[in-house]
Amino acid sequence: MELRRNRGALVLALVCVLGGVVLLALPRDGALLRTVIAVGAVALGVVALVSALRPFRFGIGAEGLTIRRPGLRRVIRWAEVDALVLDEPPRRDGRPEPPRLLLVPVPGVTVEPVTARHPIDGRPAIELLVLDQVRERPEQVSAALTRYAGDRFVDLPALRGAAFADPDLPASLRGYQMNRVDQLIRRGQDALVSGDAPTRQAARGEIERACAAGLPVAQRGYGGLQTDTVLDALVAALADHQSTDREIAT
Repeated sequence: MELRRNRGALVLALVCVLGGVVLLALPRDGALLRTVIAVGAVALGVVALVSALRPFRFGIGAEGLTIRRPGLRRVIRWAEVDALVLDEPPRRDGRPEPPRLLLVPVPGVTVEPVTARHPIDGRPAIELLVLDQVRERPEQVSAALTRYAGDRFVDLPALRGAAFADPDLPASLRGYQMNRVDQLIRRGQDALVSGDAPTRQAARGEIERACAAGLPVAQRGYGGLQTDTVLDALVAALADHQSTDREIAT
């Protein structure tokens, strides 16, 4: 499977350059601010244009990954891959971040300097791709990696959703701080995915302590009642798994 570059950045770069050129072409009498804005737009557009036109290739096949991008141009064979993780960074101010593909090489293999960490176990990893750079949907990329990488590949958003579905929390004035709530939900989801009883117990304790101390309030945040309900359900899910662990152990 050959991934195709998303051309949205190219269009935006061209718009910035053309808009700046048009502003510069207008009469300049007493228009210093407009000139500064126009020059800034052209400069920003040129930088984005250069970035968008850089060579790019990302292939997923039976031999491995074929990558050509700034800083990395090589074939990474499956034998060099310890783990591939499709991860979704925590939301920022309630807005989802684009998924990214992380690679953990086998010990002794150097791909490029470490730029990330495995989101579950913390192993050093390399960020190979942010999926908003390509036209293919995350599900399509996940299907191709599942086919060729086998059990090396983990679709973490899918596992998180199966363990505890991402809630659709409404925004409200004077609600709970979004980033803190999302951080706690992600902490609980990752603990459920980990399959480790002490990790689940630690996550449960962290959520309970945060709620007992009072979640921070922001001018615009998540609705209090709905958030409390979701966090209570997450604590219960973590506790249920711990009960199951104890039953199996006995």
